[in-house]
Amino acid sequence: MKVLIINPGATSTKIAVFDEDTQIFKKGIDHSAQELDRFDRVIDQADFRQKAILDAVAQGGFRLTDFDAVCGRGGLYRPIPSGTYAVSDAVMRDVEQAPYGEHPSNLGAYLARRIGDMVGIPAFFVDPVCVDEMTEVAHYTGFAPFRRLCQFHALNQKSIGRKAAGLLGKKYEETNLVVCHLGGGVSVAAHEQGRVVDVFNVKDEGSMGLDRGGALPVNALISYCFSGKTKDEVKKTLGRQSGMYSYLGTTDFRVICAKVVEGDAKFTEAYRALVYQLSKDIGAMAAVLHFDVDAIVYTGGMAYEEFFCNDITKFVGKIAPVLRLPGEEEMRSLAEGALRVLHGQQQAGVY
Repeated sequence: MKVLIINPGATSTKIAVFDEDTQIFKKGIDHSAQELDRFDRVIDQADFRQKAILDAVAQGGFRLTDFDAVCGRGGLYRPIPSGTYAVSDAVMRDVEQAPYGEHPSNLGAYLARRIGDMVGIPAFFVDPVCVDEMTEVAHYTGFAPFRRLCQFHALNQKSIGRKAAGLLGKKYEETNLVVCHLGGGVSVAAHEQGRVVDVFNVKDEGSMGLDRGGALPVNALISYCFSGKTKDEVKKTLGRQSGMYSYLGTTDFRVICAKVVEGDAKFTEAYRALVYQLSKDIGAMAAVLHFDVDAIVYTGGMAYEEFFCNDITKFVGKIAPVLRLPGEEEMRSLAEGALRVLHGQQQAGVY
């Protein structure tokens, strides 16, 4: 069976074609700032991105009738359990109205459904960032009106969790893991017997990332918010200009690591702070699992830097064995999710 995969990002749309578990085509379609700036909302980009996808599919020598299904990356939808979901009318409405937030990934399922409907084939999405399997006690904060939000790199975390369990000779549903997604955003999660029971929300808490602040001192944050800045200015600064960028002026982890190797004092100190914060997050998630951890797993683009992972392991290596599985498998994970439904191995979830 052939599946068309759609993964919209901030400045590109990635597509791929899988024939069963073999990727036979892939293409990254870049979008300039000038092209995207003319759209006020993410949903307004739908026609533009759909045309780019259809053109790329045709240029790749495929017809829509060649595919058995279309699967798109999921976005900021309402909290749902992990799984493969059929793109329902409710999903389409939520993408159009964006009650849970605007992000280009919202369009993955939306475009999958529109393209699938053109030839009458099913459309799916798999493990969006809003997957929430956290225990109720994990949703508690320190203030009753606030509830912890579960948003993380669910697609890659789940895929890597299954892969890590296989390397350990176990089923994912029988394994306890602490998985660290180390990319442009970072998320550290406790995987207990096939469920992510707690996670440091990539947007609000835990370690800083390359451009996000992570957990920040409450009183300092209050003062900053009332320093004459607008809400949009605060969100932009803390969401896109914080983290390592605020210390070093770059989000390129390769540059950061090169400077550390050179012995640059400023870069080395910030790098050590990142290692330190991530190590604390791993320790916290290990505690969630009662320190009954089969493995700690590093994944994402930053995990290609072996010495970076080794530096984290110096803090946490006594907790459990460590696996380094760098990179992301988003496109393959989407294809595998769709194929599990197409082959009758699982039923598509209802949103």
